[in-house]
Amino acid sequence: METRINDGMTDDKLDQLISFSVGDEDFGVDIQKVKEVIKIRNITKLPKAPVFVKGVINLRGDIIPVLDLREKFGLEQAEYGDSTRVIVAEVEGRSVGMVGDSVSHVIRISHDQIEPPPEMAGGISAEYLRGVGKVDEKLIVLLNIDKILSTNEKIELDKVEVKKDALKAS
Repeated sequence: METRINDGMTDDKLDQLISFSVGDEDFGVDIQKVKEVIKIRNITKLPKAPVFVKGVINLRGDIIPVLDLREKFGLEQAEYGDSTRVIVAEVEGRSVGMVGDSVSHVIRISHDQIEPPPEMAGGISAEYLRGVGKVDEKLIVLLNIDKILSTNEKIELDKVEVKKDALKAS
């Protein structure tokens, strides 16, 4: 299902986003950053991985680290269900999976419907956000996927990359 906002706008003034939920919050990620959305599958835990890294998955021969957005955003943990999805995205040249409670659909939102990020949105610091978009009566928190990881977390993820390479070799 696709929601198109302001049909009279030209495409260069619209952002296309994958809409998904984590807890009670609705999020959007730039569709150009998303490689695919898959059902949750077996996640292989990695020893000494950062707390926000649930482990890795094998996606057609590629080993991809999976981040738990609930953990990342300090939300209460929940069991994975039938609607749980992994959003596989390109984050600074690497594939990263992010667990969302459910993925809704592709939405288009015009730039004039996007407000600058507040200091906190749904308990999430503005550093991770591009803004907040209003679609109908719903607010969608727009994630800045390239800022989702801090410098220290990127260093930690690089260590996971090394472990990943060892997994591939075996």
